[in-house]
Amino acid sequence: MEYGIYDILQLIGALGLFLFGMKVMSDALLKLAGNKMRSILATMTSNRFFGIFTGFLITSVIQSSSATTLMVVSFSNAGLLTLVESISVIMGANIGTTITAWLITILGFKVSMSAIALPLVGFGFIFTFLKKEQYKNWGNFIIGFAILFIGLQYLKDAMPDLKSNPEMLSFLSQYTEHGYLSILLFLFIGTVLTVVIQSSSATMALTLIMTAEGWIPFELAAAMVLGENVGTTITANLAAIIANYKAKRTARAHLVFNLIGVLWMLILFYPFLRFVDWLTTYLGSDSPYVNAAAIPVAISLFHTTFNIINTFLLAWFINPIANLVERIVPVTLMPEKEIDEPKF
Repeated sequence: MEYGIYDILQLIGALGLFLFGMKVMSDALLKLAGNKMRSILATMTSNRFFGIFTGFLITSVIQSSSATTLMVVSFSNAGLLTLVESISVIMGANIGTTITAWLITILGFKVSMSAIALPLVGFGFIFTFLKKEQYKNWGNFIIGFAILFIGLQYLKDAMPDLKSNPEMLSFLSQYTEHGYLSILLFLFIGTVLTVVIQSSSATMALTLIMTAEGWIPFELAAAMVLGENVGTTITANLAAIIANYKAKRTARAHLVFNLIGVLWMLILFYPFLRFVDWLTTYLGSDSPYVNAAAIPVAISLFHTTFNIINTFLLAWFINPIANLVERIVPVTLMPEKEIDEPKF
C-alpha cells in the first residue's frame, strides 16, 4: 500500500480542520455567553455537586474540557475559585467531554453530516454580515459546527484503507495480542496523541474512526480512551507553568484525579469491559466483540460510564485530593520589595 508524505499531510490537514472547527465553535459560544459564564462559574460552585454540574454544563456547551479546565485554572489564579471548588468543576468537565464522543458516534457515523455541512457554512456565513454582535457569534458557531464535521469526513477519508490492505492490519496485530502489555501500550499512545494534538475530543474522534475502520479492537480503543483522560490534563498543567501556586494546584489536582481514575480502571479493566458489552447489547446495539460496527457506540458508552462512575466515586474525596495537592505544590508568596528600594 502506498501511503506517502502527501497522504500524511492530508491526514494532518483533516485533523487541523476538525480542531479549527472546534475552536471556532467554542470561541463563538464563549463570546455568546460572555461574562454570564464567568458569573455562573463563580456562583454555582458553593456545593461540590453544583460544581460538578457546572463543569459538565459548560463543557457540554463549549465542547472542550481543556477550555473549561483552562478557565478554571485562570479563575484559581485570580483567586475567584478555591481549590475544592476548582476540583469539583474539573470533575464535571470530565463528564461533559463525553458528549463529543456521542455527537461523533450519532451524527458522524449514523448521519452523513458532510452532505449538510457546506449548506450550514453558507447559512452561518449570512449571519456574520448582520450588524448585531450576537448574530455574528451565532453565525461563527454554526460555521464552526459545520467545519468540525467536514474535518471529520476528511479524517475518515484520509485514514489508510485497511480493509483492502490487510498488511497494515498485520503490522498492528503484532502489538494487539500481548494482553495487558498491549493495553498499556495503547494507553500510552492515547496519552501521547492527546498531548501532541492538545485535544482529547480530537483524539476521541481518531479513536472512533480507527474502530469504525476495523483498525483496532474494542479493548485497545478503550485503553486509548483512558490514555486520552491522562493526556488532556497536560493543557492545564502547561498553562499553570506561568501562573501562581493556586493555579498550579488546580492543574495538579486535574492530573491526580484522572490518574486515580485510570489506575482503578486498569485493575478492573476486563470486568468493566464485560459490563459495557452487556450494557451495549441491553440498549439494543450489537456486541462490540462480535460486530466491529458496534464498537463506536460501545466506546462512547465506556467513556461515559467510566467518567460518571469515576467522578461520583472521587466526589467524596475532594478534600483529601486537595490536601494531597497542597503538599505537592507548597505556598510560594511573591517576594515583597523593601520599603526603601528605589522604583527607577
